[in-house]
Amino acid sequence: MNHARNGHAHRLVGASESIENIRRLIAKAARSDLPVLLLGETGTGKEVVARAIHHAAPGGHFVPIDCGSLVGPLMESELFGHRKGAFSGAFESKRGLVELADGGIAFFDEIGDLPLDMQVKLLRLLQEREFRAVGALEWRKLDVRIIAATHRDLKAEVAAGRFRQDLYYRLNVFPIHLPPLRERKQDIPLLIEHFLEGRFQPGPDLAATLMSYNWPGNVRELQHCLERLAALRSEGALRISDLPSALQQHQAAGSLGALSQIVEERVEELPAVRISPTSPVISIPESERQTISAALEAAGGGRMRAAKMLRISRTTLYRKMKEYGMD
Repeated sequence: MNHARNGHAHRLVGASESIENIRRLIAKAARSDLPVLLLGETGTGKEVVARAIHHAAPGGHFVPIDCGSLVGPLMESELFGHRKGAFSGAFESKRGLVELADGGIAFFDEIGDLPLDMQVKLLRLLQEREFRAVGALEWRKLDVRIIAATHRDLKAEVAAGRFRQDLYYRLNVFPIHLPPLRERKQDIPLLIEHFLEGRFQPGPDLAATLMSYNWPGNVRELQHCLERLAALRSEGALRISDLPSALQQHQAAGSLGALSQIVEERVEELPAVRISPTSPVISIPESERQTISAALEAAGGGRMRAAKMLRISRTTLYRKMKEYGMD
């Protein structure tokens, strides 16, 4: 099976065991109308999975609801709509987000941010399949499936009194946990191909940096990073120098750590330098420059030999020498 193409259909990209398991859960979820609770860190692709469930069993609209943005007195109106004259400024009746999802899916993103008074109304919608618009007297039936997502620990939120226990149990019928990207790094090459659409190919050094970084912002951070690289494209290619600052620091620290280890291992050949990558006094670029300088000195100026001593390619050595003004 071509995992890249299969993932592309649902925008769920990867061939790792965890992603394959999520695909199986998506197929099972699509065969029922049970509430689904998507759990995982920010940026792990919870809305992607919600849309994949809708795609696997299409019907009605998919309506995303950002619970974190539902603030102020008009929150209930946004969710459930209102009748004309229900409050000052209500010059005409308006349908709410949940009614727009009738026959389809209402996706409550960051459900942990939903205030307690709205949690009560959502619980009624889940239990009784009905809602009441602001200013209305009658309850209306609604055929809508609820998919909720959160990066929070809802059990802890329940214990702290910030989330209703009855709503938690009502939502936690079909939980799906999305792993962070650092736990499925084997999927990074497929994600790179997916987001760059095969238009560009990162070189070995850049690819190694992308693979070794832990991506605290997960897939979303990787996507934004690749979009930045593709947009900047120094000299028409993807360059480490175009990475966001966090990744440049990671790459520099990784390079220095590797070079420092080599210095320690081959101290007889490089007697002039003993560098710690965590030195609070010498900056990472300066430490790396000194290590390269020592290798060149030990190699009698021979760049090929210096590169071999440092276990890096000649291309990498030349790039670093140019970067540090050592040409």
